[in-house]
Amino acid sequence: MVSFMNLYLISQRVNNDYDTYDSAVVCAKNKKEAQNIHPSGFKCNLTWCSSENVLVELIGQSKKGLKKGVIVASFNAG
Repeated sequence: MVSFMNLYLISQRVNNDYDTYDSAVVCAKNKKEAQNIHPSGFKCNLTWCSSENVLVELIGQSKKGLKKGVIVASFNAG
């Protein structure tokens, strides 16, 4: 069964120096799932922050069949 997922803007203000992610748009079932997605698509805490510091904002609904994960991310290269 193909279902719709939600689109979320995730962001953080903890790590805000060079070579860090500041935000991303992700596809997830719910807020908690979105909060645990790393903008790189991998787990690398040096460029992000712990999930409790991730701000999550619902911005829309995905098209049918879009899978959980990162749509686009913002990385501040140094």
